[in-house]
Amino acid sequence: MATREQLREFLRARRAAVAPAEVGLPVVGRRRTPGLRREEVASLAGVGVSWYTWLEQGRDINVSGEVLDAIGRALRLTEPERAHLYLLAGLNPPLRPATDNAEVSPELRRLVDAWSPRPAILRDRYWNLLAINDATRTVFGYGDTDVNCLVSFFTNARYRGMHVHWATVAPAVVAAFRADAARAPGDQEYQRVVDELSTSSPEFAGLWARHEVGVPGQAVKAVLHPEAGELFFDLTTLAVTDHPDWYLELYVPRPA
Repeated sequence: MATREQLREFLRARRAAVAPAEVGLPVVGRRRTPGLRREEVASLAGVGVSWYTWLEQGRDINVSGEVLDAIGRALRLTEPERAHLYLLAGLNPPLRPATDNAEVSPELRRLVDAWSPRPAILRDRYWNLLAINDATRTVFGYGDTDVNCLVSFFTNARYRGMHVHWATVAPAVVAAFRADAARAPGDQEYQRVVDELSTSSPEFAGLWARHEVGVPGQAVKAVLHPEAGELFFDLTTLAVTDHPDWYLELYVPRPA
């Protein structure tokens, strides 16, 4: 009931905040309703007036993402407001479009570099490497040709050779990638990574065919460095708030 009340108040507030002229509606005579009328929102969204009225009243009715998107456009909702509408209506907000062409800000690069002498990685939702520091190169064996965490995990011989429990960890790594890909069905970039790896790595192809799904969380990374010996790191993954499809992986050495 509390959520339905919030939905009712949210829709009313957003409707009152949109002037008819903003959505191309003529203003004729004196209007007693601030902003848009319910029937105007329904018309702009292509839904029935009664149905929209029930939605705004917080009644227990079925809604779809497509209809919520139409209402969001009619009310000129921002991306955060659109996600809020989904949650109030009992649906999971859709993923934001990937920011493939966005440049890593100087502030983020400084953060990654400042984490040295501990490894740090900035990656996107497809596990593409966006930024790494020198410690990541030295400790984990990444080189200039490494562009994707998952691809490197299976194809970078130096990386594989330094990871003590590679064969044990591999199924969990593939399961975590499948869980990420499942959040965006039909996303061709995920499929591109899978196709590339299935061709170049029979081990990956075999693990992918098992259809195991896992959730990445707090983890321990064990590395056998040729000079420093066996190293253990606690891994914490943080989301970048202004780029929700970017993730910052920070590694902290475990005490000896």
